[in-house]
This record gives sequence, structure tokens and C-alpha cells, in this order.
Amino acid sequence: MSSNEALIIEEAKLPLLEDCTNEQERGNFVRKLWIESKKLWHISGPAILNRVANFSMFVITQAYAGHMSDLELAATSIAINVILGLDFGILLGMSSALDTLCGQAFGAKKYYMLGIYMQRSWVVLSIIGVMLLPLFLFVTPILKFFGQTSEIAELAGVISLYLIPIHLAYIFYLPMHFFLQSQLKNIVITWVSLLALLVHVFLCWLVVNKFHLGIIALVASGNFAWLVLVLGYSGYIIFGGCTLTWTGFSVEAFSDIWEFAKLSIASGIMICLEVWYDKALMLMTGNLKSAKTSIEALTICLNINIWELMFPLSFFAATGVRVANELGAGNGKGAKFASIISVVTSIIISTFFWMLIMIFRNQLAYLFSSNEIVVKEVNKLSPFLGATILLNSVQPILSGVAVGSGWQKYVAFITLSCYYLIGLPLGYLLGFIFHLGVQGVWAGLVFGGPAIQTLILAWITARCDWDKEAEKAKLHLTKWDPNKN
Repeated sequence: MSSNEALIIEEAKLPLLEDCTNEQERGNFVRKLWIESKKLWHISGPAILNRVANFSMFVITQAYAGHMSDLELAATSIAINVILGLDFGILLGMSSALDTLCGQAFGAKKYYMLGIYMQRSWVVLSIIGVMLLPLFLFVTPILKFFGQTSEIAELAGVISLYLIPIHLAYIFYLPMHFFLQSQLKNIVITWVSLLALLVHVFLCWLVVNKFHLGIIALVASGNFAWLVLVLGYSGYIIFGGCTLTWTGFSVEAFSDIWEFAKLSIASGIMICLEVWYDKALMLMTGNLKSAKTSIEALTICLNINIWELMFPLSFFAATGVRVANELGAGNGKGAKFASIISVVTSIIISTFFWMLIMIFRNQLAYLFSSNEIVVKEVNKLSPFLGATILLNSVQPILSGVAVGSGWQKYVAFITLSCYYLIGLPLGYLLGFIFHLGVQGVWAGLVFGGPAIQTLILAWITARCDWDKEAEKAKLHLTKWDPNKN
């Protein structure tokens, strides 16, 4: 047994976060704040590096494509951000059920359950992955149906075929990521992610600058980086890195598979409704006048937004783990305190990035394009980008609280109502009826959907009975325990 595993067993004797009442008796709020912040950053720090590294691989691909031609940038951006983004949203959402299950099991010290949950997720995602393959095979007619130009749709269709290996990698990579993250295996997450990024940068340079092979070879080279991620994670897990939580493949992975699938579907709907919402913005923009310029400018802004969003999303992941850990340990007050610290930290970081956007708004577009028309359009969209960044500082964290608490189905209903019954119609109204263009579409979608959702989630979280949620977590773990009988 490794020293790390021995430390985990020793820590099983202690609560994950000391009871708030004890801390108040000592009159040491600052110390409690410091302890929780360290625990939060212990998870979110590596998560930030992981998410930034992973997304940077796609940004680097699009940056290289943008310096080839405007057509290559538009087609690559749609193939990656819309098609692969839709696919990623579904698989990420369904695998995020492990945030609840693995997080609560780890908090309850039932380590053997984590490996079973991960294998069940592999089974469910493999089935869904096969069902999603037509999404990549029929990209061109799908894009034409939604009004994209023929030349963009045709090239995006070809590019999407070379993204299929990444789709297959998601099936195994995502469950392993949540499995490792829930038990604080942060070192392997960090180093494997950085290695994959370095491999990707080198291959992009080799394909474009050295051999001048074009857009298809550029996109295809990205598959190797995701292979590094899958092999790195699986090698660590199988060959001794998780001796407490991985005991080998088991037929128990196929037991209660339908119950597990229902929770995965609820998680998937919750995440997908949010991910697809951004894709609707790009598809609606494709129907505006000067669609190519609008898509390029919007793509640049969305890339910057998603790049910054990796920070709140990392706190989303960390909050989900911390809340699940504390609820699994029966510490409702600890879960509440973890949520508060995560929200405040995320707001501070997003405010910093908002200031950077406002200061360097005239220079942002040059990272992706040298077209002055596109640069001016990006400058016009910068205020909307800044507002979106500020709004994203809170909403993902509240979603993380929901994931850690197992509220996915309720959040899915809230998201559906706010985003698709309010946000989309408002975006269409401002963009097409009032002829405000991409600015109107973006304003309607952002302030009509996520803003209202954030207010509702904040109200629900403020009224939450955390002690009651801790009791629910205990019942939940008993239900999912493969040894309950």
C-alpha cells in the first residue's frame, strides 16, 4: 500500500471539514476560511490547468486555421464548437453523475464503490456514443438545414469526420477524469493534461509550419493528444495509482444499470441544455447578413469566453466535489460553507478577467485573425463578452452545488424554462425582428436565460436545508451501494 493510500485511510477517522460550531467556539473564522480555500484550490487548481489545457488544444487548432483563410476558420470553428461541442456536452453531462456518486462515496469512505461507478459510466457512455455517431456523419445536411452557407457546411462536414476519434476518446476519458477528481488525484490530472497539450502544440507546428499539409491534417493531428489523455489516465488507474478505489473490472458494473442511466440522463440534460444554448447562438448568427464575418467575430469572442469559463467551470467541478464530500460525510454546515467560499472566489477571478477584456478589447481579435473587418466586429462585441464573463462567475458554481447535492433534474427543468422559453425567443426577437444583429442575439440569449437561471438557483441555494441534504446523501449512498444486500 502506498503512503498516499495510507494517508487516505488515516484521514477516514477525521471529518472532511471541522464542524462550523466548533470553529465558531474557537473564534477562528479566518483559519476556517483558509482551510476551506486550500481544499477548494487543491481541487480547482489542477482542474483549471486541465480544462485550460484541453480547451487550448481546440483554440490552437482554430488559431492555426484562422491564419490559413476565413473559410477554414469558420468551418473548423463550427465543426469543433458546434458539432464536437454538442457531443461533448452530452457525454460530459452524463458522466458528471459521477460527481455526485463518486464524491459522496469518497466522503463516506466507501472507496470500493468509486471503481464500480466509473465502469457503469463507461457502459452507459459507450451506448450513447454509438447513438451519437450520425451527428458526425451527417454534418453537411444538418448545417445546410439550419441555414449555413454551402461552402462552410461542406468543409465542416469533412472536418467533422476527423473528429470522430476524439468523440470515442470522450467515452473513456470523462468517467476517468471524474473518478480521479472525486478522490483528489490532482497530480496525475495536471501532468497528463500538460503532456497532452505539449504533444498537440508540437504536432500542429509540425503539420502546418513544417510540412504545410493543410486543414484536414491539422484537425486529424489533434486526435493524438486525446490518445495521450486516455492512455495516461488509464495507465495510472490500472497500474497501481488507485489501489483503494480500483480493484479491477467487475460484473457489478452491469447491475442497477438502468437506475444509474436515469441519473446520468438527468445530469446529461442539465449540462446539455446549457452547452447547446451557446451553439444556438452560433447557428442563429449563421442566418444573419454577412454571416461569415459575424461567425468569425462571434467565434473569437466565444473562444475567449470559454477560455475564461474554464476557471468558473473548474470551481463548478471543485464545488461539486466539496459539497458531495461533505454531504457524504454527514456535514451539512461544511457543504454550505464550501459553497459560499467557492462563489466568492469565482466572482473575484471573473472580475479580474472582465477588467482585462475591457482594457485590451482592441487587441483581442489579433490572436485569431488579421482581417480588420473581423477585428472591428469583435471590438463591438466586447461589452457583451465582458457581461457574459461576469455572469458566468456565479452560475456555474451554483450548478456545482446542484451536482454535489444531486439536484440535477430540478436544475434541468429550470434551465429548459429560462434558456429555451425565454432566452431563445428574446434573442431571435432582438436579432432578427428589431434588426440588432449578432449583438441583439447575444444580448437576448445571455440576459434572457442565464441571468434569470442564476437568480433562481441563488434563491434555491439560499433556502437549502443543508442538514437535511446530508441525511438524503446517506440514504442515497445506501441505495447505490453494490453490497447493500
